[in-house]
Amino acid sequence: MNPRRRDPISTARAGDPPAPGPARAFPAELLAARRDRLLQRLGDGIAIVPAAPELRKSRDTEVLYRQSSDLYYLTGMLEPDAVAVLTPHDPDHRFTIFVRPRDPGREAWSGPRMGVEGAAEALGADSAYPIDELPDRLPGLLREADRIHYPISAVRQLDTFVAESLVRARSDRQRSGAGPTGLVDLEAVTGELRVIKDAEEVERIRTAADIAVAGHLAAMQRARPGTGEWEIQAVLESTFRAHGATGPAFPSIVGSGANATVLHYVANQSRVSEGDLVLIDAGAEWGMYCSDITRTVPASGRFSASQRDLYDIVLAAENAGIHAAIPGAAIADVHHAAIRTLAAGLIDMGVLEDASPDDAIEAGSIKRFYMHQTSHWLGLDVHDVGLYERAGEPVELEPGMVLTVEPGLYIPADADDVPDAF
Repeated sequence: MNPRRRDPISTARAGDPPAPGPARAFPAELLAARRDRLLQRLGDGIAIVPAAPELRKSRDTEVLYRQSSDLYYLTGMLEPDAVAVLTPHDPDHRFTIFVRPRDPGREAWSGPRMGVEGAAEALGADSAYPIDELPDRLPGLLREADRIHYPISAVRQLDTFVAESLVRARSDRQRSGAGPTGLVDLEAVTGELRVIKDAEEVERIRTAADIAVAGHLAAMQRARPGTGEWEIQAVLESTFRAHGATGPAFPSIVGSGANATVLHYVANQSRVSEGDLVLIDAGAEWGMYCSDITRTVPASGRFSASQRDLYDIVLAAENAGIHAAIPGAAIADVHHAAIRTLAAGLIDMGVLEDASPDDAIEAGSIKRFYMHQTSHWLGLDVHDVGLYERAGEPVELEPGMVLTVEPGLYIPADADDVPDAF
C-alpha cells in the first residue's frame, strides 16, 4: 500500500538508464493461475467476459482501442471482438475463447490477428471458436450452470445473446431441472480478485508511477508565466510516451489559477499568468496499469507566503494519509487522517472558524474547500475495482492493495469571507 521508495525514472539526460519501453506480456502460468482462482469462486456458475467494444469518434475514425480490464487480467488478450467463457462444471470447456478468424485482407490494414487456432495456443484455452459461433454455442455452455456472471451493458449486442440464452435455459429447465436461474454482475467476483495485486501487477504500477514522475518533472519545468496549459500537457504526455507508456491513464488535468479549483478541468486552454499556481493531475498507463499523481507548483518558481501556507497544509495531509494506510486500517481511516489535518490547518490560518477539526468535519464546513475523497483503488483502471465496504463494514487494507492518497484544497475566487491572501 505504501510502495517502497526507489529512484524514479528521470527525464532524459546523458548517462541515464534507458527508458523501460513497452511492457511485455504476462507469463502464461500467471494468467492461468488467475483464471483458476476465478473458477474456484464461480462455484457452479459461469463467467462471460467480453472484450471492450471498438469505438469511433467520427465516421470511420476509430478511437485508440483499449481492452476490457477483466478480459486482459484473465487472458492477456488485446484484440477486440472476443469473448471468454469460463465454466468450472465442464472439464472440457473450463476456458473457452471466441475470437475473430484470420482475414488477410483486413489484416493488411490493421495488423495480424491471432485467429482461432492461434488464440487456443497463445492463450491456453481448452477450446476456441470463431466469434460468429457465440450465439449458437453459448446456450450449451450455460446449460449446467446455476448462475451467469456477466458485465451487464458493457457490450450491448452481447446483452441480447446473454438474455436470450437465459430465457432459453429457463424453458429447458422445466424439463431438465437444470440451468441458470440468475444473472450476477461479473465485477462481484473479478473485483474481489483484482483488488489484491500480485507481484507482477505491483511492478507494473510502480513503473507507471515512475513514468508519471518523469512526466510531472518535465511539465513542472515548462510551467512558467505565459505558457499555455496545453503546452504543459504536451510536454507531460510526450514524456509518458518517450518512456514506453501507451499514453495518459486518464485525460490529463493542467489547471492554472482559478482553473485549478475545477476538479475535472480537462480543457487545458488557458495561458499561465504571473503569480498563478499550476495544478497537474495526471498519470501514465504502462502495460495496461495506471498511475495517478497530483502536484501543484508556483508558475513564478517560488511560492508566495500564503501559497506556501496552503501547500504545506496539503502536504501534511498527504503525509498523514500515507501513514494511516496500513494493514488492518480502512480507506476511510486514510481519508479521516487527511481531512482532519486539512481542517486543523485552515482553522489555524483563519479560513475556517470552527472550534476544532472535528467540529469542522461534523458541521461539513471543510467540504466547501475539500469536497472529494482522499483515496481510491488503483490498478488496471485508474479508479480500480474493489469494494470499500462489505456488508456494511469497511474493507480492511491488506498487503497487495494499491490506493492513491490525494488530498487537496480548493479555494474559489469568489469566496469573499476568506482572507484576501488566500
